[in-house]
Amino acid sequence: MRTDDLKPTKLPDALRETQRLLFIAKHAKWTGGLHPEDGNHALYHRETREILEALGMPLVVADSYTDLFAAPEADFVFPLLNRGGFFNSEMLLPLLCNRLGLPYVGASPIVRGLSDDKHLTKLEAAARGVPTAPWALFRRGAPVDVSRCPPARRWVVKPNNSSASWGIRDAHDRAELAQAIAEVQALDHDALVEPFIDGSDVEVPVITLGGEPAMLPMMIFEQADPTHLRTYQEKRDLVDRSAKYSLRLLEASPVAARIEELTRRMVEIFRPFDYGRFEFRVDFASGDIRLLEVNLNCNLWSEKVFGRAALAAGFSQADLIETIVAESMIRQVGAAGRRKDAA
Repeated sequence: MRTDDLKPTKLPDALRETQRLLFIAKHAKWTGGLHPEDGNHALYHRETREILEALGMPLVVADSYTDLFAAPEADFVFPLLNRGGFFNSEMLLPLLCNRLGLPYVGASPIVRGLSDDKHLTKLEAAARGVPTAPWALFRRGAPVDVSRCPPARRWVVKPNNSSASWGIRDAHDRAELAQAIAEVQALDHDALVEPFIDGSDVEVPVITLGGEPAMLPMMIFEQADPTHLRTYQEKRDLVDRSAKYSLRLLEASPVAARIEELTRRMVEIFRPFDYGRFEFRVDFASGDIRLLEVNLNCNLWSEKVFGRAALAAGFSQADLIETIVAESMIRQVGAAGRRKDAA
């Protein structure tokens, strides 16, 4: 897995001329600023659409699952409709594409499920010697016994399948813990419980280059207070978080080298995938490193981890999106291209 001397992949002319691309995202047709509920996610979808429009290939834009209930006039799909408002919604678009025989950017539904289920990802990590915090999972409908939770002074309780810290809570005693689990399950999600780890999050963006995984520069959300619990509202820029943490490149160090090694182990679990973010919690005071989760089909926005890491690697945001589309098409369609409806 290459980590230096990275060069963008250009979309071959044959693919540009033969492939019709469907971009489907909740805010794919958005033209405004911050969304009142989804915040900067709407800006991210708009930015991605505008880059795809400039690729010079036919583009169909959709913002609903129903656009894939019947075969669209497209040969390839770029799906960003991950949070559909129902449990396990992240797997529906890949399933609909599979039903229609349409290739798509990302990973297969079963692999998406493996990565989006934090419990299953942690089991994979533990089986490969990748350190992760001890945890307990409480599936909806099963008995809740908080004595199963690992001992801690403070716990994090979060939906097992959420993104951007949506629904996250903390608890300081067993009564608060039981209440937090009940609240997460009331959101129609399974609840995952872990001890809170002081520190900062290190993010490792991985793309595909030349058919092989390639690691972009690591980024760190450096926290002013290592005990702060980052929230959905902060991650979506719905509240000011400038005094709480900042995003910057992680400099070369023994910690960075160790994270690279651990990422290499985790990457092999999910191949083939087109892009993903591998997240670690690091206590820099003790040097302790723990895998948090893996996010395939994660946020690519220019102002977030992926966009900033790509820029540090010498990629423009347009380079990043074109590379992801081109590598995915080459892997699944071939560089020469062929339309699904061609004779």
